[in-house]
Amino acid sequence: MKYIIMMNTMRAGHGVPEWPQKDLQAHIAFMIGLNKELRQSGELVSAEGLSFPDQAKLVRAGKDGLPTTDGVFPESKEFLAGYWIVDVDSAERAYDIAAKVSAAPGPGGKPLNMPIEVRPIMSGPPPEML
Repeated sequence: MKYIIMMNTMRAGHGVPEWPQKDLQAHIAFMIGLNKELRQSGELVSAEGLSFPDQAKLVRAGKDGLPTTDGVFPESKEFLAGYWIVDVDSAERAYDIAAKVSAAPGPGGKPLNMPIEVRPIMSGPPPEML
């Protein structure tokens, strides 16, 4: 079953970019290693880091159907920093991966223990909705 593992992080402007370079490098090395491990096990479908909220726009269809944008939102309290889509045998395995992501090293190498959201990916709408 496929799951999305989402890493939400602290408010933009308060976090990773301000870390000492050696701590940032250790964090990135951890993420590269995790992705390599998941790729080798055949569980990784996709993984991406996302830009900071100051690059984001909300898009809506205007009255004429054309896109209208709103934003940027640099004052967001939390934001989606990245995600993994994994194809694993059980929810417990997805939780194991999420726990590993949660323990990514932060400043001084101390585990961040950040909350990680895990959600099943539906292959389509539930039958009762059709």
